[in-house]
Amino acid sequence: MSGEQGALPPEYRSPQAEALLRQAIELIEQARPMPLSASSMISKDEVLAVLQAAAQALPEELRAARWLLKERQDFLARVQAEGDQIIATARSQAEQMVQRTELVKMAEERARSIVADAEEQARHLKLETEDWCDQKLGAMQVVLERTMTTVASGRARLQGAERREAEPAPAPTEPETPEGFFDQDD
Repeated sequence: MSGEQGALPPEYRSPQAEALLRQAIELIEQARPMPLSASSMISKDEVLAVLQAAAQALPEELRAARWLLKERQDFLARVQAEGDQIIATARSQAEQMVQRTELVKMAEERARSIVADAEEQARHLKLETEDWCDQKLGAMQVVLERTMTTVASGRARLQGAERREAEPAPAPTEPETPEGFFDQDD
């Protein structure tokens, strides 16, 4: 396994110091006890070699741990920045949609107002036009009534003249004279 560990970058290797410390613990646990004592007999050189190797491995592992912590912090900062950007973009889009909605509402309200004004103007113009037409037709009616009266009286005059022409003119009558008045010749 240590051959595989050498091929990996230091930041991905399992901690050597921990393994070495466990090895030192095993050496102490497996040490032969001293008779009539709580002490054990251990190989000083062997334990010192393991502890020195662990001490040498600690700085490398601490660097790797610091590197992992920094990478973690960088990753969290990137993710936080991306999250903040996504939220900002979503808020911006939501604001734009609200503004568009508000613009649409304002445009619709303005359109309704324009249509209402146009309908009011059309109604007003229609009433004015109807009043004007009624006045003109009334004036024309008066003129036509006068014209009809004039035509009727003209026709009546003509009909009166025609009747007089159609009636035979009375024959000139000779004044009646008494018969014997101018009777001198007899």
